[in-house]
Amino acid sequence: MNRLQITDIAELDHFKMLKIDSHTHIIPKKMPNWSEKFGYGDFIYLQHHKKGFAKMMRGNQFFREIHENAWNPELRINEYAKFDTQVQVVCTIPVMFSYWAKPLDCLSLSQFLNDHIGKLVKKFPKNYIGLGSVPMQDTELAVKELERLKKIGLKGIQVGSNINDENLNEERFFPIFQTCEKLGLAVLVHPWNMMGEKKMQRYWLPWLVGMPAETSRAICSLIFGGIFEKLPKLRVMFAHAGGSFLPTIGRIKHGFDCRPDLVAIDNAIDPRKYLGKFWVDSVTHDELMLEYVLKLQGSNRVMLGSDYPFPLGDLEIGRFIEEMDLTEKTKADIFHLSALEWLNMNKENFID
Repeated sequence: MNRLQITDIAELDHFKMLKIDSHTHIIPKKMPNWSEKFGYGDFIYLQHHKKGFAKMMRGNQFFREIHENAWNPELRINEYAKFDTQVQVVCTIPVMFSYWAKPLDCLSLSQFLNDHIGKLVKKFPKNYIGLGSVPMQDTELAVKELERLKKIGLKGIQVGSNINDENLNEERFFPIFQTCEKLGLAVLVHPWNMMGEKKMQRYWLPWLVGMPAETSRAICSLIFGGIFEKLPKLRVMFAHAGGSFLPTIGRIKHGFDCRPDLVAIDNAIDPRKYLGKFWVDSVTHDELMLEYVLKLQGSNRVMLGSDYPFPLGDLEIGRFIEEMDLTEKTKADIFHLSALEWLNMNKENFID
């Protein structure tokens, strides 16, 4: 791995103003109407109904209104500058995953999104780092797209926390993660297809309760399924500070100890031993929680993340971290060193 070492104060001063936001979303301004193109399904398309705004439509149903900063790269750069942040890791909006679609159609959609991000990274190499999407429902197609997206300059992929309700440790997904390790591609796991979503629509509970649970589901699946043991060089980051996994690690560990017949059937290694083996972002919205996450993970496994441009994210992009009583080394880890290691990149890519 590309672990960076700070050897003196001068080097730290050189680093500290570089900020890499490891978790942001982007979408092309113009896309086909995929439902018309493929002849079925509730794919997302955009209706540009007024200047600077668009409606995301899910089939014929309104999903969300988005602002121009969801697609305009120059506007994003200017907004980020207000918070002294220079670099954004960009990936698609999770609703675009479309794992439910026919595999070849999902591949076509993924390639469209990947090509868009590839062109963005090429045009703004000091401002954007790209993560792609793959049709996880078809292993062979996904592996081929991994090979292609690496060639066009993307540094990894974003995947959902489950694939059509199947956990990430299912055997058919293993070749995808194995290829990521082989190609040196980073993985961002983002919650989606939230458990219980249809039964808890009120109060925005799928986003407030379902998403944190989904991320814990994904981490537990990869730990208990033995994926981290089989692929020790796989570099995985989990969104939203790892969701509910870190706050409930005591319960998870206790379950592992008291019912190994149910929990430890595929991997007999204590789940606490995986703390600090994967990365999480800083989207906690809470200083005490971030302090807890840092204590469990270590600062070299926590990175700045905002979930920009969506309102549930940290749209002040780490301002609360700046105001915390953290060492300069810890802040340097959070603001860029951890992300550079996760992405296997160097500071020279972004500092003139």
